[in-house]
Amino acid sequence: LRIPITRDGTIEIAKRGRGTPRIVNRLLRRARDFAIVRADGTINRDVADDALTMLGIDKLGLDELDRRILSVISDDFEGGPVGLKTIAISVGEEVRTIEDVYEPYLIQVGFLQRTPQGRKTTLAGKEHLVR
Repeated sequence: LRIPITRDGTIEIAKRGRGTPRIVNRLLRRARDFAIVRADGTINRDVADDALTMLGIDKLGLDELDRRILSVISDDFEGGPVGLKTIAISVGEEVRTIEDVYEPYLIQVGFLQRTPQGRKTTLAGKEHLVR
């Protein structure tokens, strides 16, 4: 990308990239744009944090839809269990997208459980929403 980036800036972007190179590259491009327009052109930890916060990406890499999924289950359905189709309708997203893109990461970070009866938020997931 031909832009200076500090080690701390790299780490901040990587932490929020869900362990997926494609996502890290997308976040890096957005941080670069932010650094050019709103900072001195260097991506450091503060610039990366400001850019990603502005994009709605939290410290664990969750975006607005991740949080909406957790919130729907936790608040609207009292923590679950709730079916995937119901979640999809509630958040306005395709079932397959939730199942293939969002759900695996929410399970990986320990915020969501998949049960035979449906999806449930974990205590950690509920606590993350409060933060």
